[in-house]
Amino acid sequence: MIRPCIGCVVAYTSDLIFLQVSLNPNRRKGMKTRAVSLDHSMWFHRPLRADDWILFVIFSPTSCNARGYVTGQMFNQKGELLVSAVQEGLMRKVISENSAIKSKFL
Repeated sequence: MIRPCIGCVVAYTSDLIFLQVSLNPNRRKGMKTRAVSLDHSMWFHRPLRADDWILFVIFSPTSCNARGYVTGQMFNQKGELLVSAVQEGLMRKVISENSAIKSKFL
């Protein structure tokens, strides 16, 4: 059984850093981006322990058309799969205030 508090911390942690991985291939020095989650699913395969070592392997097989797709797996020290996760997100480049494009609503 997974203790709810540990599961919540793991879910929050994965959502916190997951989408940033899909930005890596397109990242440029000084480029600012924003990302928002469209879908985030997790599967808990084995019980988690808060005092145990966890390896989080994150991979982004594709990132195109302003959308990123990320998969991840969490393993314990024995190499057993604890958690699987996938996330899709929408990514946009932040337009600077000095840009010629300005909103009429600001």
